[in-house]
Amino acid sequence: MADAASLGATLARLRLHVASGVTRDLAWRRRQLEGLEELVRENRAAIAAALDEDLGKSSFEAHLTEVGPILTEIAEARRHLRIWTRPRRVAVPLHLRPGCAEVRPEPYGVALILAPWNYPLQLTLVPLVSALAAGNGVIVKPSELAAATAALLERLLPRYLDPEAVAVVTGPAETAAALAALPVDCIFCTGSPAVGRKVMAAAAANLTPLTLELGGKCPVIVEATARVRVAARRIVWGKFLNAGQTCVAPDYVLVDRRLEDAFLAACVEAIRDFFGPDPLASSDYSRIINDAHVERLMGLLDGGRVVCGGVVDRGRRRIAPTILRDVAPASAPMQEEIFGPILPVLPVASLAEAVASVNARPPPLALYLFTESAQVQREVLAQTRSGGVCVNDVVVHLTVPGLPFGGLGASGMGSCHGQAGFEAFTHWRSVLRRGSRPDPDLRYPPYGRVLKAWVGYRPERP
Repeated sequence: MADAASLGATLARLRLHVASGVTRDLAWRRRQLEGLEELVRENRAAIAAALDEDLGKSSFEAHLTEVGPILTEIAEARRHLRIWTRPRRVAVPLHLRPGCAEVRPEPYGVALILAPWNYPLQLTLVPLVSALAAGNGVIVKPSELAAATAALLERLLPRYLDPEAVAVVTGPAETAAALAALPVDCIFCTGSPAVGRKVMAAAAANLTPLTLELGGKCPVIVEATARVRVAARRIVWGKFLNAGQTCVAPDYVLVDRRLEDAFLAACVEAIRDFFGPDPLASSDYSRIINDAHVERLMGLLDGGRVVCGGVVDRGRRRIAPTILRDVAPASAPMQEEIFGPILPVLPVASLAEAVASVNARPPPLALYLFTESAQVQREVLAQTRSGGVCVNDVVVHLTVPGLPFGGLGASGMGSCHGQAGFEAFTHWRSVLRRGSRPDPDLRYPPYGRVLKAWVGYRPERP
């Protein structure tokens, strides 16, 4: 574990390099983005092996959920970098003319990226793309729970990026806490709400700006007009991707009571179609990150009646895709973010009841709605709050490059992806330029009637 002195020295070294101005140069930024792309493309086999070791991901799922999104993010940044970095003109009021005003996108300085374990490559490198595109130096802290991926990043990043501008720090949770306490210039943290609170408290000591990408219980509303089979297939796919260890995975389903039996049957059918009669043997199904999370998830299996799944292989850290029904709102699965392959299904009598249930909890990172009614869409959008909304699908809203991704309240603050990610690592500096002439006496004391009339001053009458 790195001590405070060595972490401080790392920050000082990066800050000195950033102060030289080299990271502001667009050519430097492009070289870093090209270097990240080369890293990913040239090390696909090593990446797949690390993700398999950490999470049991197949090579294809590693590409689908980690490599592909990173390459998309790099392409988006390279395509729009010149536009994003242009100063933006602002109109100058009459009394300050002649003059011109603009806001300039400038790097914060040295950014800290605290990455999670569930998508250990994507959720490290996607914010790194944004930080480098914005011209920052960066300290990267991969998750210690995804140890193979962390070791790979520690080895590869200095080979492909400017080592004077990007540093990788590995170590336990205490190292992350020590890093968050440093006077860095901005922090980007992806993790649980509990982690977010700790990072925010540490950042407060230095008044460090930060972006928090957290999570929470992402609800699904299956309304009476929904196409049941399509809804079930898409929900099952999104829920059990990465064995449910996804911050925007459907956490629970509120289904119209009249559709409950048909929906549950369609979910069971989808699980069988996707993963076969023995999902634990499927090469397309990931495993749980560690033994502690296996034990935690096993404690949630008694929170309802098992419709399918419920099988646990502790040795291989695998839990079969599980659907629960007859789940009480006060039960354990409904009290915390599940973050695993367990899906509670709760019947509701009406759309109003579903909306009330969603609103009784903190705003989620994502809200999913399945309906064929445009009016229902309008009502749900108008009556709920969430980081994002996806209608008639789940999870895939993250793949739209131009859509900012982020939460609010307990699910996070700030946004990432595309231009929103660039702006998360950018300070917008206001600049007003004026000449020294003319310099009329009108603005200076003693203030006369003309100035008072011009600014709309009206003296109060006794």
